Amino acid sequence: MSTDLDQQCINTLRFLSVDMVQKANSGHPGLPLGAAPMAYTLWTKQLKHHPANPHWPDRDRFVLSAGHGSALLYSLLHVTGYALSLDDLKQFRQWGSKAPGHPEYGHTPGVEVTTGPLGQGLANAVGMAIGEAHLAARYNRDGHQVIDHRTWAIVSDGDLMEGVASEAASLAGHLKLGKLVCLYDDNYVTLAAGTDITFSEDRAKRFEAYGWQIIHVADGNDVDAISAALDAARADTTRPSLILVRTHIGFGSPEQDSFKAHGSPLGVEDTKKTKQKLGWPLEPDFLEPEPALAHFREALEQGAKAEAEWNGRLDAYAKAYPDLAKELQGRLRGELPAGWDADIPVFPADAKGMATRVASGKVMNALAPKLPALFGGSADLDSSTHTNLKGLGDFNPAATPGQDTQGSDSAGWSYAGRNLHFGVREHAMGAICNGLAVHGGFLPYGSTFLIFSDYMRPAIRLAALMGVHVVHVFTHDSIALGEDGPTHQPVEQLASLRAIPNLTVIRPADANETAVAWKVAAASEKHPVLLALTRQDLPTLDRTRYASADGVRQGAYVLSDAKHGKPSLILIASGSEVALILAAADQLQADGVAVRCVSMPSWELFDAQPQAYRDQVLPPNVSARLAVELGVSQGWERYVGAKGDMLCVDRFGASAPAEVLLREYGFSVDNVVRRASALLGG
Repeated sequence: MSTDLDQQCINTLRFLSVDMVQKANSGHPGLPLGAAPMAYTLWTKQLKHHPANPHWPDRDRFVLSAGHGSALLYSLLHVTGYALSLDDLKQFRQWGSKAPGHPEYGHTPGVEVTTGPLGQGLANAVGMAIGEAHLAARYNRDGHQVIDHRTWAIVSDGDLMEGVASEAASLAGHLKLGKLVCLYDDNYVTLAAGTDITFSEDRAKRFEAYGWQIIHVADGNDVDAISAALDAARADTTRPSLILVRTHIGFGSPEQDSFKAHGSPLGVEDTKKTKQKLGWPLEPDFLEPEPALAHFREALEQGAKAEAEWNGRLDAYAKAYPDLAKELQGRLRGELPAGWDADIPVFPADAKGMATRVASGKVMNALAPKLPALFGGSADLDSSTHTNLKGLGDFNPAATPGQDTQGSDSAGWSYAGRNLHFGVREHAMGAICNGLAVHGGFLPYGSTFLIFSDYMRPAIRLAALMGVHVVHVFTHDSIALGEDGPTHQPVEQLASLRAIPNLTVIRPADANETAVAWKVAAASEKHPVLLALTRQDLPTLDRTRYASADGVRQGAYVLSDAKHGKPSLILIASGSEVALILAAADQLQADGVAVRCVSMPSWELFDAQPQAYRDQVLPPNVSARLAVELGVSQGWERYVGAKGDMLCVDRFGASAPAEVLLREYGFSVDNVVRRASALLGG
């Protein structure tokens, strides 16, 4: 059982958290009161970290997937010596605070990932564990273990109810991620009621079926039992572990074991009663007993020692394997290697051309040999999204004797492989990519059809919120995919994704725009990038006739201009519709219309340009503007103005050959010419 010092430390965490919530009059005291013993045991007996250097690459990662319990995490960070002061804790949930309502990556020192939307943190942790496994397989050598850390998470009932957690846990078990351990705060209570009204399945058996090691701790206050469980989890190197810790939400409070303890301050009287029940002084608030604080602060010395030892190992590794060490350190710093884009192809003009998904695949395979951080895959759609990195192997545990590998090439299986097969798990794919990105050392990508971005939206939004470097490769970007029909034809997706702050959406018009789009995506640092690519072939434009595809970097550029004088009409398009407006412009020019064609692959990149450049591309004195895009019209009004027009798709698609759909929806040269002429009074 716990010692007096253990108990003092646990109660320090409990009541720093309770006092935070009470002072803010907002927050979730229930989880910290119940889960403090497991958090204390993990952080003092197992977690490898250095509070003075939260970015030490070989630290263990800790994820509070149950992000509503953020007060517990902030208490842990403060007492162990991270740059989070007691005054910061007193500003919990206030404007400008380092202790916001839910943990935010990049905002609070020591917070590994933004959590709160339930299930995301668990899936992020799977991504982190994948990252460790790949880097270890890629760079470790006999006698030189430079990558060797673990990923730990605290998860809740709500986390395990969310579908994204099921997707990610299933994949983690398949991948045998033995360095992933989830402590389950098994308190039988959710926000609105006990779990008995919604969650009666046997969670242990479910995770066992996924391939996880299952460990039970009957008493969530038993430090010795929790410690033994953590040791058992560490000992199993071939299975992720779920430790079911029977806890009591709001432990020690009058609302113990009630949903009422979940998400509201205890109140002055119940806070007093809770402190009395657990033998804690009523005054002062935010008490940090010196013995407890000294014990917690041992993490600084232990962390400094662990990091120094690692630096020594890294120095020895660099002497033995200088090229590998240079590559690894560059990856961990997030640097692009010299000449990383040297082999990206320039595509010759071709009237038939190719689908931008095909061009993207060619660019990715030109990038991959020189950009070792490029790592990812698809939701069971490699053959359609063209995202397989040829010859670079599959990230998968090696096939074991007797394993059925029918229909797969298990000979290429290894954690060193760079193709990650997510299976049909789009939501987990997005969250795992986020985990890889925050882990460090990766330029992760995930791919599927654009319509299925709907399954990924929470993870995409969190990537944008965190400002992490992830590339989403979405293909089949419009109704022009054809016969699969409206269930698979994206219409509103482009507009909805463009609405997410800090997400760059790029819809390239041909193979060369796709190549530049990938250059932009690889070089982006503080935000995710989304590529929207076609299923159908598009002409590769003749760049001796039209402007350079490098204009993609500005988001929009003048592709062709009026032959004589200033334009009286501007046609604007993205993606596959650019070739359409060029053909219409030829007809309009023949009729004497001074027309400018603008390719606008990225609203976000264009909006970031100086006003002078934007006015140069879209002169304010030219009001006759027609936007053409195979998606909803929402948002285009900002570029066409009050006197402009939009040829878009403001209804669902249909099942028919692509050419029939385009004709029936009005995406023809004749209709573009007619709509444009109407703007000129023709």
